[in-house]
Amino acid sequence: MPEEILLLTLDDATGRTVGASGVAADLAMAGAMLMELALAGRIDSDPDQLYQTDPAPLGEAPLDALLARIGAQQPPQLSRWWMETLAKEAARLRAAWLERLVGRGILKREKGRVFWVFPDHRYPKLDDRQTREVRARLRGVILADAIPEPRDAMLIGLCRITGLIPLLLSAEESARAEGRVAQLAALEEMARSLAASARDLSFGGPQGEG
Repeated sequence: MPEEILLLTLDDATGRTVGASGVAADLAMAGAMLMELALAGRIDSDPDQLYQTDPAPLGEAPLDALLARIGAQQPPQLSRWWMETLAKEAARLRAAWLERLVGRGILKREKGRVFWVFPDHRYPKLDDRQTREVRARLRGVILADAIPEPRDAMLIGLCRITGLIPLLLSAEESARAEGRVAQLAALEEMARSLAASARDLSFGGPQGEG
């Protein structure tokens, strides 16, 4: 899921980030990593805490490091706390996932300068099949009435709360499918919990929600 979020937010031609930026993009990365662990049955949450349910590594270094941190965190913390903590580390986490995509031959790393002074890192896509597959899959779920897989429901919920839906749908499609997107986003308990946390962190809402 972190890779899919990154691929959705990279322009196919230039390799520069499009769509959500700032806090929204950071929360998208944080939520994607936590949701991936939840889908793998490694973590769960309730109104009081987000906690580890299985310490077994997944074989993905960024996820395994996060899983170990969650297991070692005492006392256990709210979903909101983890979202805020990881969002502050988003630049480092994003770089780690980008390098994994470079290593797999999906992206190419290019370094340059803006105005001959400021560093400019771009990640053009060498292979855009995965991006096209993700977009097509999520569009199909949103614009049809089929029951989605848990992964897709979570990913759509994450896209909704972090402002990435315009990367999947046209303005007309977004307006027409607003109710469907809200319905899909509410299907998974972990997605609802992280969405509430992301909403609070984005807009300065209540401090006590998990």
